[in-house]
Amino acid sequence: MSQPVVRPRTSAFKLVKEVLAHGGPGYLQFAITNLCNADCGFCGFARSQFDPKKRRSVTLREAIDVIDIAARNHVGYLLFVGGEPLVHRDLRAMVRHAARLGIHPMVCTNGGLWTEDNMRALASDGLSSVIMSIDAHDVAAHEKNRGLPDVCRKIRRANEYFQSVGIQTTASVTASRLIEDYDRLPAFLEEMGFRSCTFSYPLTNLQSSYLSFSEGGLVSYNNEELWELFEKIKGMKRRSGFPVVNPMESLDEMQRHVRGEKERFGCLGGHKYFYLDWHLNLYRCHFWETPMCTVYEWDDSRLIRDGCTRCMIDCYRDPSVLQHVAINASDAWQALKKGRLLKAAGHVFDPRNAVSLRAVWEDRKWIGEV
Repeated sequence: MSQPVVRPRTSAFKLVKEVLAHGGPGYLQFAITNLCNADCGFCGFARSQFDPKKRRSVTLREAIDVIDIAARNHVGYLLFVGGEPLVHRDLRAMVRHAARLGIHPMVCTNGGLWTEDNMRALASDGLSSVIMSIDAHDVAAHEKNRGLPDVCRKIRRANEYFQSVGIQTTASVTASRLIEDYDRLPAFLEEMGFRSCTFSYPLTNLQSSYLSFSEGGLVSYNNEELWELFEKIKGMKRRSGFPVVNPMESLDEMQRHVRGEKERFGCLGGHKYFYLDWHLNLYRCHFWETPMCTVYEWDDSRLIRDGCTRCMIDCYRDPSVLQHVAINASDAWQALKKGRLLKAAGHVFDPRNAVSLRAVWEDRKWIGEV
């Protein structure tokens, strides 16, 4: 019988070294398959919409190569996504290999395929965090949109189990017209066993291979409606006290974005955060039209850092606010080593550092548990 894999832990000393050397750990979203068992009304992966002839999953050999390459490129967090990653028969081996290399393996799932066996197995393999999708503030609306009867019971049980073994779980809530009252969400999330949530911002168009978007009415808003939507999320966060991972500053940034105002934080997609698809094409994020390279060509020469603000994808824009201070610390250290004192001082005294630190403090409990 194989021995359980210890979940990765990053010491404070190692983290400081990573920050000074290259701005802290990177983050890769790896779409290991485009198959999905759900039928969501706002997603191109939906089983009734997706062309079966285009189904594709990575092989285990490819996944092992990816994880090795990711480790060499300073990736500290590897999120397995799909489609639905739990349909992949080799997910356990992928999680195990990542954990053994010291990468934090995470899974983003709709929860419909949880069983007692696969939950215990993945925990034993070294899984460090689980993100599960929630679409509404009641069971019937969520399960109807997902096309997954009984999925809420499975999600509730998964929360119970993973929290009992010290694995963090987070609700990923797509901000859509299915949510009629944001103030009703916290009670429902608590009923489902969640202790935190993150909002996925509405997406009607992506230029990469990723299909988690829809032009349908559930996520279609004009800019003023989007501004109000972010205001509702901020209001829920303030009033409920329920831990919302999206930092207030990031929500403010998205409001600036939809009104065409100058944004304060450029995205770190292509520099610290990446999306890799089932063809092993590496993109700076889900939004961009062309990949940076194939995964086998990935090295420091491919990195992009241009302060992009083209999109409002939460899993790139939110962490860019959080990691801004770490990137500035690294830039200051590198400038100092070259004797460029004024440049180093500019990074140290960047006023956005205080805003970034405040966002980190806001999310400190969630960050510590990941």
